[in-house]
Amino acid sequence: MKKKIIILSVILLVSFSCFALLPQQQSYAMDAEDVDNIIKVAEQGDTEAQYNLGMMYATGQGVVQDDAEAVKWFRKAAEKGLVEAQFQLGWIYDTGRGVTQDYAEARKWYRIVAEQGFKAAKWYQKAAEQGDVKAQAILGLMYSENVVVMRDGAESAKWYRKAAEQGNVWSQFNLGEMYHQGRGVTEDGAEAVKWFRKAAEKGLVEAQLQLGMMYATGRGVTQDDAEADKWFRKAAEQGGAEMQVTIGLMYDVGWYVEEDHARAMKWYRKAEAQGDTGVQYVLGMKYRDGIGVAQDYAEAVKWYRKAAEHGETEAQYDLGMMYHQGEGVTQDYAEAYFWLSLAAVSGHEAARELRDTVAKELSQDELVETQKRVHGWKPREWQPKTAEETIAD
Repeated sequence: MKKKIIILSVILLVSFSCFALLPQQQSYAMDAEDVDNIIKVAEQGDTEAQYNLGMMYATGQGVVQDDAEAVKWFRKAAEKGLVEAQFQLGWIYDTGRGVTQDYAEARKWYRIVAEQGFKAAKWYQKAAEQGDVKAQAILGLMYSENVVVMRDGAESAKWYRKAAEQGNVWSQFNLGEMYHQGRGVTEDGAEAVKWFRKAAEKGLVEAQLQLGMMYATGRGVTQDDAEADKWFRKAAEQGGAEMQVTIGLMYDVGWYVEEDHARAMKWYRKAEAQGDTGVQYVLGMKYRDGIGVAQDYAEAVKWYRKAAEHGETEAQYDLGMMYHQGEGVTQDYAEAYFWLSLAAVSGHEAARELRDTVAKELSQDELVETQKRVHGWKPREWQPKTAEETIAD
């Protein structure tokens, strides 16, 4: 199965509900003089003091709790290369605490942390050994994916388990994957299902998808199509059109489930209704070839046109061919030239060759007029369907 994690960005998906107090920054009593000294040193540019002041504002220790001030001081320390501050800043953007949530910015800071190498690994190890759940989760990832430390499946499973038992949803999922694949642990479908279920019930869409697959194939559980569909639906409700296309592809090619083109079409239609214009092209192909539905060239043209109007190059090419061959439509060389030209502009070589062939069938006036249409064409923006359009489709 396609990996659910990308090595330098998955860290941003490690969830926790409050700022982490690192092993060397546990809470202790602070008097006014301590606070004044830290503020003074931080304002003078001391990196450690800036980070500590950020933690103080984050936790309300010695000062009035203030997320915006925490972000300000974490950023100062992070920009000077302090790994702890960089990690906290990544988490802040991940969760939107004190800032507008921004996954791209979170990923940037987590990547910087990961790239600091052994320093980061040493820090994670120390934090993980003292029970920090997010550090345990990240250490599991590092051992699993050969980041900084040598790949070690057993060590990865150990740290994933510790974090999973503390309720970390991504570690629950990753531990399930390890049991599913037999990496670092003995392969065990039932144990995989157990951990997938824990993460799925917390709403992790990848776990819901994987749990659906387990029910669809009967691996680790009794095979149950209804239960599989239940989890697929949950995943699709959260994952939107992209997840619906994924489920459609699973049924289309028999990827972890029994091949079922009719079911694939059901999921493709759901995705299309939510605005996935690329899947309109897939629907066109299905009707053209009669896979999962009765072959219907006119219906194929309809879906190719929808996708082509949204700028899908392959759909423009196939629609041009349909007009050229008169399949599902009245043969129309000018219309064929128009759609083939649009595909050719996007670099489609076969479209360019066929366009040049079709051009010989047009009069000079027809050619000039169609070229004007090509130059003035703009792709349509997707608009939610009306009730009438939904019924028609």
